[in-house]
Amino acid sequence: MTDLTFPDLAATEAFAHRLAALARPGDAILLHGPLGAGKSALARAFLRAATDNPGLEVPSPSYTLVQTYQTRLGPVHHLDLWRLAGEEGVLELGWDELVQDIVLVEWPERLGRLQPGGALDISIRIDAGDARIATITGWEDRL
Repeated sequence: MTDLTFPDLAATEAFAHRLAALARPGDAILLHGPLGAGKSALARAFLRAATDNPGLEVPSPSYTLVQTYQTRLGPVHHLDLWRLAGEEGVLELGWDELVQDIVLVEWPERLGRLQPGGALDISIRIDAGDARIATITGWEDRL
């Protein structure tokens, strides 16, 4: 477990770019934190880095639940599980197929027993001003 401090959005984005360089098919990146913590900002920066498109439009999947992007890493699925009650709703999204690719999951608590082993857990909390503190667990062999 490692704690990282991101003093501003640019630091969060730089971290997301480093993650995109390390990610590979079958990876799950689980983004924990309260509303406004920066989960979507981290996911957006990851997707822009993975597509090599800094201007990529990355809407929050709050209402669509899942958005899929074709990247140099293969398909990456960005999920926001906030509106789901639990595992059954996740399975209806095609979870078993999605996890064959890279998944970025906001509100992963909704996964329950479906949470994949070997996932990278990132718990983000708000610090003073625009700063964020991220607790990183997983990928010990890559980070």
